[in-house]
Amino acid sequence: MRCRKHHWFGKSFCVGMAMLCIAAAAHAQDSRPLRMIVPFPAGSQSDVIARVIGNKLVDLLGQQVVVDNRVGASGVIGMELAKNAPADGHTLMVATFATFSLLPALKPNLPYDTDRDFIALSRVASGVFVLAVQPSLGVASVGDLVKLAKARPGQLNYGSSGNGSIQHLAGEMLNVQAGVKTVHVPYKGAVIALTDLIAGQIQFIVASPTIVMPHANTARLKILATTGAKRDALLPEFPTVAESIPGFEITSWQGMVLPAKTPSAIVNRLYAEIVKALQTPEVRESLAKQGVTAHADSPAEFMTFIKADRARIARVARQVGITLD
Repeated sequence: MRCRKHHWFGKSFCVGMAMLCIAAAAHAQDSRPLRMIVPFPAGSQSDVIARVIGNKLVDLLGQQVVVDNRVGASGVIGMELAKNAPADGHTLMVATFATFSLLPALKPNLPYDTDRDFIALSRVASGVFVLAVQPSLGVASVGDLVKLAKARPGQLNYGSSGNGSIQHLAGEMLNVQAGVKTVHVPYKGAVIALTDLIAGQIQFIVASPTIVMPHANTARLKILATTGAKRDALLPEFPTVAESIPGFEITSWQGMVLPAKTPSAIVNRLYAEIVKALQTPEVRESLAKQGVTAHADSPAEFMTFIKADRARIARVARQVGITLD
C-alpha cells in the first residue's frame, strides 16, 4: 500500500492499517504453542511435573503448551536442543538436579554451560530422599549409624544405582561430612539395591521415599532421616540427616529455564505465570502426589541455588574422586 504524505486521510488510513497488521502479527506469534522441553522419558517424574504445570499454564497464558520429550545422553540431548532454541519465549526447558547440578559437577566438556546458555526462572518442585537401613543393623538414628560406622570402618556397605548416581553421591557425602568410611556397592538400579538391602547384603541406602516407604511400612526397612536442609512437609515425622551431620543436603528438584538472550519482558511474564500456577491448590496437590513440594524461587534465588548445589556436589566428587567420563 502506498500513502501520499500530503493527503491526511490517506496517511491516517495507512497508519491505522499498519497498526492492525502489527497487532495481527503479534497475536499470531502469541498463539503459537509454548514448547516445554523435558530431557527425560514420558512418565518420568520430570515429565509428570512438566505436564502438571503445563496444563495450568494453558489456562493462565491462553495458549497451547506442548511437552516435548527429548531423551538421550543423560539429558544432554534435550539440553542442547533448548540451548539452541530461538530466544523468543516459545521454548521452556525443564531443568533438573541431574542436568544442572550433577552432570556439570562430574562430567567435563559438556556441550552446554548452565550459567551462560540459560536464564533461570524458578525452581518448581523439590523432593527429598530418605536414609534407610536394614533393621537388623540395630541403629535407631543417624547418630547411631555414624557411631557404628566409626567403630567398624570399611565394614558397612551402601547401595546405589551406579557410579555417579545421586545415591552414590549421598553415600560419599555422608562419609566426608561425618568423617566415616563406608563402602559403595553400585547396582544397575536403585530397586535392585533395595532388594539387597532388604536381604541384608548391604546395610543402608539413600533413595526415593516412593520406593522405600512401602518396605518401611512393613518393617522390612527402617527410615532414619530425610536429606533436605529442613524437615520435609510431606514426611514431617522424620528428622533430617543435617540435624546430626550439619551441612548435609541432597535433594531432587525440577525448575524452569529459558534460552539465553530471551527478552526480559518475556522472562518476567513467564516467571509471574509459573508462580501463579505453583500457588494453585490443584498444582500443589498434584505435585504432592508425585512426592515433591511446589517450590517457587525468584530467578536470582534459583540461580544462586543452582550454583550452590553444583558446588556442593563438585566438592564431594573431588574429595572422593567421582567422575563421569
